[in-house]
Amino acid sequence: MYPNTPQAPNGSPSQFMVNQEDEIDLKVLLFNYLQYWPLILLFVFLGLISAFIFNRYATPIYKVESTVIVEDENNALGADLFASAGIMGLQGKSNIENEIGILKSYTLAYSTLQELDMNVQYFTEGFVKKSEIYGNVPVYVRVNWDRKQAVGGLFRLEVLDDNSFELSIEENEFQLFNPADPNFKSILDELVFESAIFQFGDTVKTEVFEFSPIKSSAMPGEVIYFRLVDTPSLALKMVEDLTVSPTNKQSSILTLSLETPLRRKGIDYLNKLQETYLQRELDDKNRTSENTIFFIDQQLSGITDSLRGSEAKLQQYRSENRIFNLSQEGSVIFQRLQELEKERGLNEINLKYLQTLRNYLASGQTGDLIAPSIVGTTDPLLNALVQSLSELQADRVRLTANFAENTPQVRDINARIQSTSKALQENVSSAIVNTENLIANLSGQINQIESEINQLPETERKLLDFTRQFTINENIYIYFLQKKAEAEITKASNIPSNKILDFAKSGQLPIAPKRSLNLLIGLILGFIIPIGFITVKDFLNTKIEDPKELEKQLKVPLIGMIGRNNSDDAIPVLHNPRSTVTESFRSLRADLSYLSPQKDSLTLLFTSSISGEGKTFVSMNMASVFALMGKKTVLLGLDLRKPRIAQDFNLTNDVGMSTCLSSSKPWQEVVKSSGHENLDVILSGPIPPNPAELLLQEKFGKIIQEIKQAYDVVVFDCPPVGLVSETKELFALSDVNFYVFRQGYSMKGNTQILNNLVEKGGVKKMYSILNDVHIDKGYGYGYGYGYGYGYGNNSYGYHEEVQLPWWKRALRRHK
Repeated sequence: MYPNTPQAPNGSPSQFMVNQEDEIDLKVLLFNYLQYWPLILLFVFLGLISAFIFNRYATPIYKVESTVIVEDENNALGADLFASAGIMGLQGKSNIENEIGILKSYTLAYSTLQELDMNVQYFTEGFVKKSEIYGNVPVYVRVNWDRKQAVGGLFRLEVLDDNSFELSIEENEFQLFNPADPNFKSILDELVFESAIFQFGDTVKTEVFEFSPIKSSAMPGEVIYFRLVDTPSLALKMVEDLTVSPTNKQSSILTLSLETPLRRKGIDYLNKLQETYLQRELDDKNRTSENTIFFIDQQLSGITDSLRGSEAKLQQYRSENRIFNLSQEGSVIFQRLQELEKERGLNEINLKYLQTLRNYLASGQTGDLIAPSIVGTTDPLLNALVQSLSELQADRVRLTANFAENTPQVRDINARIQSTSKALQENVSSAIVNTENLIANLSGQINQIESEINQLPETERKLLDFTRQFTINENIYIYFLQKKAEAEITKASNIPSNKILDFAKSGQLPIAPKRSLNLLIGLILGFIIPIGFITVKDFLNTKIEDPKELEKQLKVPLIGMIGRNNSDDAIPVLHNPRSTVTESFRSLRADLSYLSPQKDSLTLLFTSSISGEGKTFVSMNMASVFALMGKKTVLLGLDLRKPRIAQDFNLTNDVGMSTCLSSSKPWQEVVKSSGHENLDVILSGPIPPNPAELLLQEKFGKIIQEIKQAYDVVVFDCPPVGLVSETKELFALSDVNFYVFRQGYSMKGNTQILNNLVEKGGVKKMYSILNDVHIDKGYGYGYGYGYGYGYGNNSYGYHEEVQLPWWKRALRRHK
């Protein structure tokens, strides 16, 4: 036995309560949604149709991919001498994140697009929308990008014949691009341009645009749309669309991918992007060789004049003095002197380079560094530092093209440049001091030899001087020519460290729209939208619809349910005894034997919360069902404010209970026959000014006692207890009280009125009835939903009712 279960008089649990709540709740929930199956089916159909239309007319998007392999460069010569010392920036150049940043940089995209012809986008008219075309376009538009251009809007070009076309504006959403300030475009509120006819090849020129359409394969009557797009905007779009990622965490292979509706356009862009990327790297490598060649050319321009002058003087002296060779002693001295001066000249060149390098470091011009090995410096540490600093500086240039100064990547490489530059400055200062000391030592040795030269004859001594000057200049000249050749060979042999592994290719099938997924989404939305609507509707619904929910809210049993009366007859029990509604009243009459047993007479009271809930309909038919049973029954119309019984029985409400209570007229004189056997009616009578006071008179109680003695069954049709107060006093005069609710009409909050009557008002023998049941909530009861009593024949005068399928019940719910 469940706690708080209402008890029948015989002590058994009430037959009107339903157990197995969880199972029934799930069934109710499911059936609640199935009632709306046409709506759900409609939305599912609409969802699938919408997904199909989207798949049919959405622009296919293809994925274009290519791969680049990033290779580490060998560490610079001598880097191992100081790498362990913690000097930053000397562990090799390659950095995957940096290379990704370079590939996605705006500068690289801009340089790539300058090599391609993508600044004019061409479109053709489709069934639903315009489709972009690329490559073999019917009309080619040549644009003058050296002047201001209106970009962003859409032009319409209709081919009239082989020589002429009509130009107009299709979408007037233009911005003004100015090459003098390419990163800022001003808005053109509306571009004024009247439709006009032009010849192919002519320049169409206004204040805000200038271009020349050229016919390619267009036919008369063909319509082409085109849009001008400036390179900066196009570069920003490409940077946004491009995806660069390593194939895996351990790999140095980068995958470049682009999602585009035009496969050929994506392939062309990615291939050119890779070429531009490798060319930039090659240009960075060649910059060192170019700087070296420039430095050597500057030195050669001065030494060439000195060499020519010394050669001319030597030849003139030999001709004038008829002396061509030195003596044996002079040759020995000259040989020694030549070696020392050659060594001193090379060290002076080295010193000049070191001084230049120091000036570069002091001024921050590290981008123009020349490798020390080019000018003869053999210090491995110095060579490694210069090479590392050059590479770091090149990396910084590439990074700043894509990242701001305050980003971690740029801050990191700036710190590495500063650390390497500081180490290089210290090394250069030490090398300058050492080189100056070495030059001073060589100069001292040369001075000693020159003292020996003074002992030679004057003619030989002068020949030695001229030969000496010529030889010094010649050695330096030959040395620079050799270094220049080496630098040119290095430049010619440079190749990019990174390589293209796979050129761009596109998949055969589009990646979007995802047809199966879109159909699934359409199907899911087709379910979710109506179910969500139904759920919200039920959540916000304040009317009583679910009998199970009504039972949970009430403190009294729900004793019966009356189906919807679809006929115009207000008393179907008398006029349609085979109807389901009549059967529900018979069932309710049978249940009364449990509610008030062992009584020869019975007094029933019917009330509700508000008007319109069917209490009069229920009371009339309950009185009729007892009358048909042979019980002498009287129906009392106690609703003195809004009487209705008279019109339903085709009677005149001239006298009634109000007449008895307000005069001395006995109640027997106001009793009217209903026209049916065993059923009398006492109407409410004329509407009095004080109905509450009349019903509260002691006289009313005496009349009721007399009526109870005269009749077997007395039925009270009372006014709504939620609107008037006198009904509460009438509960004491009845044996069984019924509170009527109406499905889809009564408010859920009205249940609290009944609960208060029971808990606070002390009303006994109170039961509830749900009237006008027509919305099936899955329980199988209600009008037209489950009154199959199974008589099997018509011998009792009843027709057999069959349980209808759920879909038929759903179609009938709003009848």
